[in-house]
Amino acid sequence: MGIDLVAGGKSKKTKRTAPKSDDIYLKLLVKLYRFLVRRTGSKFNAVILKRLFMSKVNKPPLSLSRLIRYMGGKGIANKREQCIRYHEGKTAVVVGTVTDDVRVYEVPALKVTALRFTETARARIEKAGGECLTFDQLALRAPLGQNTVLLRGPKNAREAVKHFGKAPGVPHSHTKPYVRSKGRKFERARGRRNSRGFRV
Repeated sequence: MGIDLVAGGKSKKTKRTAPKSDDIYLKLLVKLYRFLVRRTGSKFNAVILKRLFMSKVNKPPLSLSRLIRYMGGKGIANKREQCIRYHEGKTAVVVGTVTDDVRVYEVPALKVTALRFTETARARIEKAGGECLTFDQLALRAPLGQNTVLLRGPKNAREAVKHFGKAPGVPHSHTKPYVRSKGRKFERARGRRNSRGFRV
């Protein structure tokens, strides 16, 4: 018995060529950026299109604090002065969500393009004299990606990622165990403290 293959053999190209989502607005953006990629040949547009296809896990959110840091906000060390001057007046582009960060007190005037903004993030950016743009607005302003900085959020900051890796309890493993509750009597005995045999 052989393997039943669809006519044409095995699927050799496994990358996405369209988003899995049924979001009509996302599909309209894909339509727009497909046109731009075809007619401009811009690498920037090709990257945006590829990221629009990505799954939710591969479109991680970017916090306001990281956005300010990457765009060269106040309080940045002097060694990054060059980077700050380079990014001044440019538009940050995030294919994902921009979220608020309550640890940030001062928000500089930023021009940001993103798929989504949380309510508070949008309010704070606009209050500081910044702009929250959509991708169709960006396509009109910068059809080739001129004066933009393409940014991404931290992909491995998810809670789920902490549980990946060597099994918890194995020597030199820093993997987080799946524990019902984080208390005194939950997985705190042998192997987890020096007074009870050994501690990993």
